[in-house]
Amino acid sequence: MAEYSCESLRSAGVDASVVSLPGLVSFPHGAECRVIEPAEIAIQANTLGHSVDTLQEGISGELVYVGPGALEHYEGKNVAGKVILTELSYSPARQEKQRIAALKGATAAIMMNWGYPDSTVLPFGSIKPAWGNPTLDNYRAEMPAIPCIGISRATGLKLRELCENNSTVKVWLRVHVENGWRQIQNTIGEISAAPCKDFIVVGGHQDSWYGPQATDNAAGSACIIELARVFAQHRQELRRGVIFGFWAGHETGTMIGSSAFVDRNWERLRRHQVAYMQIDQPGIIGTSIWDTHSNAELKRFHQAVEKRVLGDIPIEWHRAVKSGDASFLGLGVPMLYGAGRFTSEELKASAHASLGWWHHSIENTIDKLDWPWVNQHLRVYAAWLWELCTAPILPFEFVSAADQFERRLEELAPAGAAIELTRVVEQATDFKECASRLEQVANSWREQLAGSNIAHEGPAQLLNECFKRLSRILVPLQSTVRGVYGHDPYGLTAQTSMIPALFDVPKLRQFPEGSEVWWMLQTGLIRERNRVSDGLRDACVAIEETLRQLH
Repeated sequence: MAEYSCESLRSAGVDASVVSLPGLVSFPHGAECRVIEPAEIAIQANTLGHSVDTLQEGISGELVYVGPGALEHYEGKNVAGKVILTELSYSPARQEKQRIAALKGATAAIMMNWGYPDSTVLPFGSIKPAWGNPTLDNYRAEMPAIPCIGISRATGLKLRELCENNSTVKVWLRVHVENGWRQIQNTIGEISAAPCKDFIVVGGHQDSWYGPQATDNAAGSACIIELARVFAQHRQELRRGVIFGFWAGHETGTMIGSSAFVDRNWERLRRHQVAYMQIDQPGIIGTSIWDTHSNAELKRFHQAVEKRVLGDIPIEWHRAVKSGDASFLGLGVPMLYGAGRFTSEELKASAHASLGWWHHSIENTIDKLDWPWVNQHLRVYAAWLWELCTAPILPFEFVSAADQFERRLEELAPAGAAIELTRVVEQATDFKECASRLEQVANSWREQLAGSNIAHEGPAQLLNECFKRLSRILVPLQSTVRGVYGHDPYGLTAQTSMIPALFDVPKLRQFPEGSEVWWMLQTGLIRERNRVSDGLRDACVAIEETLRQLH
């Protein structure tokens, strides 16, 4: 695939190359599983990627059903030394289910596929929390700790029924997997827009699990190639360049390709990347709602595009979280990812199969694509990218971002009295006022520079540099626990909230004040509070400096 995407880009007139890099990847195979009590029942299963090996003798234990497998689903349940049965949904992601199960002392995990009750489809998927290649610092804490297998929805429901109707259910399982370091290949293409050095990265993963994997992500790769072909024909009209990234190690290694691209191109990306546009699973048949995940500073821009292009199609928005190949958030680059979504009724009927009942299975064939819908996706992607590449002033606004900070900090303030969050709430309000003034000035200059020549855009350059600087400050706070130079584990529960580093603030009320655990929790949260405080102050300074230069 890497060579194919490279040749496709070159044929379109885009400079392109294949970049090899080492990756700790996994090649899982079929698994063996059976119920051994209360009756002998054979079960078809797949080993999940990066599963810990069971050795030849396999592993056995009592089976405990834990629902979706989030922390709260373990309340009142003792799973130490036992095998857990969990739903295979994204609440939380597989990687987080495995991490939590291991923390709770489980010896193995069986994950039942999503889909309809009678579905016999077996799932693939990785359970490796470590984002990208592991390091000496996170290898022990973030690599999988227990064997994990995937079974069909129909079989999983039968196991769940056994657990509900019997005092004890015991299972045996054995996995088959190859985990190791291999050379993997990214494909990178670029359309430059000299003399401007800024650019947008458009990316999606080109690796997949076994089978056609039409929606995941052959369709995404096809969309990226088509965007490259069209934008190459209009390169003379672009104010900013485009880098096209086809990532490897997404499925088999948990975002190795995109994270390595960030690590190895850090200085250039930090200085000149404007945004990251992710394309993954466009045109899924049966989806009827347009759903975009983005950083708030992009929301107003991309929703205007979506309404113009999609007409009466319902549009939804969610805050960008660190999922998919969102390896750019720590870097401080805002992202947007949009695609079709099923209705709530459809999701409920399919056990929340948000990417289709066929996702991560050999059933992901080309008939799972709605081609007119793929075309609609392409029109939205092209309109997004065109605006980002050609607007004299980037279509960012930070009032929405400031509002997110203010609302989240106000929500946390009552529980956060012990870390003095009130002052940080005031800083968020100050930042919102600064962002409002910046937006007024930016809009004034947008009107003046509409249709202008690049040579007369000094104010635009000042504003664009300010927007990039604000993103570098705010995006890591909005979207990560680790911050700029690390990666949160994939699917980390704290990612479900704005300002993930303050996710544990409500826990200050769960422990006796003055207890050892309370003091340690408070110490860590004070440090995270300081990081947020510094960021909000630095954002105000960046705006004030820019406004002074513009007057």
